[in-house]
Amino acid sequence: MPGPGDVESVADGDDIPADSFDGFPANVLRDLLGVPALHLFASAGSALDVAHGLAAGGAAHGALVLADAQTSGRGRGGKRWASPAGVGLWMTLIARPASADSIRVLTVRLGLAAAVALDPFAMQPVQLKWPNDLYVGAGKLAGVLVEARWRGATPEWLAIGLGVNVVAPTDTPRAAGLLPGAQRVRVLASLVPALSAAIERLDGVLDDDELRAYASRDLVAGRHADAPARGVIVGINSAAELLIATREGDVALSTGSLVLSEDK
Repeated sequence: MPGPGDVESVADGDDIPADSFDGFPANVLRDLLGVPALHLFASAGSALDVAHGLAAGGAAHGALVLADAQTSGRGRGGKRWASPAGVGLWMTLIARPASADSIRVLTVRLGLAAAVALDPFAMQPVQLKWPNDLYVGAGKLAGVLVEARWRGATPEWLAIGLGVNVVAPTDTPRAAGLLPGAQRVRVLASLVPALSAAIERLDGVLDDDELRAYASRDLVAGRHADAPARGVIVGINSAAELLIATREGDVALSTGSLVLSEDK
């Protein structure tokens, strides 16, 4: 991963600050969400990059960056995430973990927390695709991206990005949105506290309750994978590793992109 100091500025020419979001002044929304600091943007190149810049400048644990639009939003592997104004939630939380133990399970833990928080606004229960995607039916609703900046073996900070399609984009195949009329601030009021609580957990393993909850939302268990290994997907383990039954035996994978055979 990139190291400390890779992001030197808080904003660039694509970043346009704002003082309100959907009619809520920044200070009112900050208190509603229970975050120590809220940085609002009418448009940002990437909320993740803004958060890295703020964190490098000393931003507090739990601070939130929220953009109405992003011009260079990104997902896992640098894939572009369409982020137009008015139709989604494009946000990044800054975390300063006390240890590195929880990082290996954090993406899955956050995805599970987000799924529970988004359920009341979705047409059906939100499902999870390892390691970081949230789905409603066959459509992708949201994605989680955790980026760390390190000082040696110690994490200086995490930038925890989440993009949610409140309205399904019409130009993106197999995308999903929330129920018609879902209000972004109400969704935020459910989502941000859930994410913040997940961040505070410092244990580096998923407990039995989390594993059961994940299994109940697992979009891909029992389906065939071509990558990161070829075989039948079993689920995940307490280390948030993907379990695949291959011809050579069961494997547990902590990295790689999951490619379903049916999607190739």
